[in-house]
Amino acid sequence: MRSRVTSAVVGLGLFVAACGGAVAIRAPERPPSPEQIKELWIDPGDEPRDLFWGIGGKKSAPEPDAIYKFKDRDDIGFSSSYGVTDKDGVEWSAKIGPEAQTEVVVSRILWGLGYHQPPIYYLPAWKLDRDGQVRTESEARFRPKIKGLERLKEYWWWQQNSFVGTRELSGLLVALMMFNSSDLKNDNNSIYKLTEPWDGADRWFVVRDVGAALGETGKMYPRRNWLEGFEKHGFITAIQGDTVEFDYQGLHRELFSMIHPADVQWAARRMQRITDTQWHDAFRAANYSDADAERFIHRLKEKIDDGLALRARPIGQETR
Repeated sequence: MRSRVTSAVVGLGLFVAACGGAVAIRAPERPPSPEQIKELWIDPGDEPRDLFWGIGGKKSAPEPDAIYKFKDRDDIGFSSSYGVTDKDGVEWSAKIGPEAQTEVVVSRILWGLGYHQPPIYYLPAWKLDRDGQVRTESEARFRPKIKGLERLKEYWWWQQNSFVGTRELSGLLVALMMFNSSDLKNDNNSIYKLTEPWDGADRWFVVRDVGAALGETGKMYPRRNWLEGFEKHGFITAIQGDTVEFDYQGLHRELFSMIHPADVQWAARRMQRITDTQWHDAFRAANYSDADAERFIHRLKEKIDDGLALRARPIGQETR
């Protein structure tokens, strides 16, 4: 599978260039094996995962009072990020701006559902040493570069991969729709190679940079981290035959042709397993107030209920 995935990604790049950006959805010739599925998703089990510290645990968290030395800055995309190192030589990506909180929350919940995620953390403020001048920077999402967890240069495509047609891939899209994720571009999808198995696999297919969420959806810089907009935004608008229509104004709507009512129910049942403690820990890890967290969680639970109730709705009936 691994050599085929790399070749497929290269081939897809040529295909996209030839077709002006259009990528057809194509299922693999054979469904993935259980071992291959583990590279995208594993059953997290009956014991709730710690969604405050996440997969990296407390031991991998950044020190809030440390001084981080400047390496570089990336201003490409919606949010700027710094490359920094700490006193122990650990390299970090520190993303600043409104996506800092949302990325931590969405990443925590995805990992709680069983989808692989790299360790990330939130700092409300931190110190940056740039050319000997130390200043306090605003909130940031901190992601460490961990030995043995290598991000490959190639990325995987939503439209053509080994998981197309599986409940696990379609359920991932449903979960992202519950968070109003707008950034469904393929180059946000990373492949990680691990020197030793971690979280059930030694190779991960990851949806990364998931901060464009918890607000409105849209094609050009939709507002992130917007509680009032998130509360007002819809979820499922209609069921047409075996397809589900979502209240979504972003790019790549063709991906929703992969989602069927049973996939929505599967994802909703998985989301329902997230405990109240886990929900609040995920938002607490991103420094949300209890009041705001409660409102976000309430709306997310409404969407879960909508997903669970799909079977009872007549085909074509409009929903919220």
